[in-house]
Amino acid sequence: MPTKRITFTGHAGDTLAARLDLPEGPHLATALFAHCFTCGKDIPAARRIAARLAGMGIAVMRFDFTGLGHSEGEFANTSFTSNVEDLIAACKHLDAEGLPPSLLIGHSLGGAAVLKAASEMPQIKAVATLGAPFDPGHVAHHFADALPEIISKGVAEVSLGGRPFQIGRDFIEDIAKGALTPAIANLKAALLIMHAPQDATVSIDNASEIFLAAKHPKSFVTLDDADHLITRARDAEYAAEVIATWASRYLDLKPPAPPPGAPEGIVRVSEADTNGFLQDINAGPYHHALADEPKAYGGTNRGMSPYGFLSAGLGACTSMTIRMYVRRKGWPLDHVSVDVSHDKVHAQDAETGSGDKVDVWHRRIHLTGDLTPDQRQRLMEIADKCPVHRTLERVSEVRTELVP
Repeated sequence: MPTKRITFTGHAGDTLAARLDLPEGPHLATALFAHCFTCGKDIPAARRIAARLAGMGIAVMRFDFTGLGHSEGEFANTSFTSNVEDLIAACKHLDAEGLPPSLLIGHSLGGAAVLKAASEMPQIKAVATLGAPFDPGHVAHHFADALPEIISKGVAEVSLGGRPFQIGRDFIEDIAKGALTPAIANLKAALLIMHAPQDATVSIDNASEIFLAAKHPKSFVTLDDADHLITRARDAEYAAEVIATWASRYLDLKPPAPPPGAPEGIVRVSEADTNGFLQDINAGPYHHALADEPKAYGGTNRGMSPYGFLSAGLGACTSMTIRMYVRRKGWPLDHVSVDVSHDKVHAQDAETGSGDKVDVWHRRIHLTGDLTPDQRQRLMEIADKCPVHRTLERVSEVRTELVP
């Protein structure tokens, strides 16, 4: 997945730093990601969600709000309203680049910001929030002890997550009046609310209030035992998968015609975890799967192995070929299932020096229905005519080229 570093001008004229995660194939839509309070564009949840969406053809821009991360400006001079204005500025930048966003994603206070900003972005078709507060003023509890000093002196240094930040009076006053109810009620886009019931930073009650304030179409999905920052890889992957699947219902994802020589399009495989072997597999915007290795071989066992996918292809093709034949004949086949096993282990074969041998797939076909013995025998013959079966049996050629 190519990532492009870009900059744009924020609400106060400061240069803001951003990353644009681009699809390796056709660009079908664009999303804008807003990070949590005092976080940044590179937190694990943002990276994983961006990677998953880019895999299905959706470019994702994630940026550091004014005064945070690699962006210029003074954080002490920012407010909830300025965050919303930075989002609008990011949207205008994408518009100017010919990448108008149709999906907004916001994490924590960034979730409240996208709910507020969406009303000024008429092209937005879908909004997703992760652990978002219903009241932006909720963040004040992070620095409650410093509130008297902020009010009296206009600014105070507070420690958040072990890092020092300057919080100004304008921020306090702005979040105190940042009611979201009208913005949520007038949202002209589909809404997905994701929240963890045990979130110790923003309670699950916030998700309930957002849901009740919103009109349909709206959806709520629990993040189970995830923490507020969604730091665990499996939680970030789950959130990414849900957002990608949900968004495909509301975004106009029309893939281009397949290229010459690839009638079924291109299957694109990208690393999802450089520390293990997890792979994202995408075939167009609507079909996604995970490939992995078993834990015993250094993987995380979150997807089938490459040999597993070969076996799945053989089994699926066999079942489909049989069904097409009996449908044409009008035979009473109620159900077909195929068990496939393979006498190799991919992780072992991938090691240097592994010897070549003939591959053997064991295929057991289950046919349910009032079929005659002759019909059953004929269907076994038809199984051998399945295109994947024939591909595996003949000598194939793999042509490989290095992409510049």
